[in-house]
Amino acid sequence: MSTQSNLPFFHTFDPVVCDPLDVIPAIQSSLGGDHEEIKKISPYSKDIQKLKDGVEADYDPATMLYISIGELNEDGRRAEAIDSGPGKERLGRFPFGDGNIVTYLLDNTKQKGDMTVMHELLSKLSDGLSEENLGEIGFREGFGGLTLLGWLTRKEVSELRRSIRSGRWEVFSEEPLDGGVDYALRLLLMMLRTAQRRKCGIIMRRHS
Repeated sequence: MSTQSNLPFFHTFDPVVCDPLDVIPAIQSSLGGDHEEIKKISPYSKDIQKLKDGVEADYDPATMLYISIGELNEDGRRAEAIDSGPGKERLGRFPFGDGNIVTYLLDNTKQKGDMTVMHELLSKLSDGLSEENLGEIGFREGFGGLTLLGWLTRKEVSELRRSIRSGRWEVFSEEPLDGGVDYALRLLLMMLRTAQRRKCGIIMRRHS
C-alpha cells in the first residue's frame, strides 16, 4: 500500500523523556518568569537553560512543552526520531483522509469484550493535547506552525503495544481501504517497538 504525496498533513513521532502532565505546571511558572523548576526538568536544553530568572519566557506554551520534554543528549542535541528509517513516510502520511494513521485505526476498529485501553491510548496519542482533553489552553498550537497532537508515556507505549498484540479488537466490515487496518497496525507496532527498546515515551506532531 503506497502513500499519497497530495495528502494535507505529515505526522511524526518524537521521543520524550517526561510526561507533559508533570511538566505543564513548571512551564506555566516559567511563562511568568520563574524558571527554576523547568531548568531542573530539562537540564540539557540550551533554550531552557538560557532563560533568565524574573524575565518571562519568550515562548508559547506548546513550543515550550516541545523543547522541554524531548530526548536530548548532554550536548543539547535532539535524539533521532522514533519513526526514522524506511517506514517514516508510510507512517507519517497514511494514504487516507488527512494522513493520520492513528485516527484511521480509531475510525475502523472495534474493541472486543472489556477491552478499552487500545482506543483510550490511541485517542490520547492523536488528541491528548487538545484543550478539551488536556484541560489547559495553548499546548497544541505553537510558533512556526508547530502542532502537537498527543502523547504516550513510556509505560503507555508498552500498554498500547500489548493491547494491539492481544487481538481483542476487530476491523469494521466497511473499512475504506482493503487491508488498511492491518497495514497501519504493522507500521504502528514497529514504531512502538522502537520506543520500547529506547525506553522513552512519544509525542505526535502534525506538519502542513
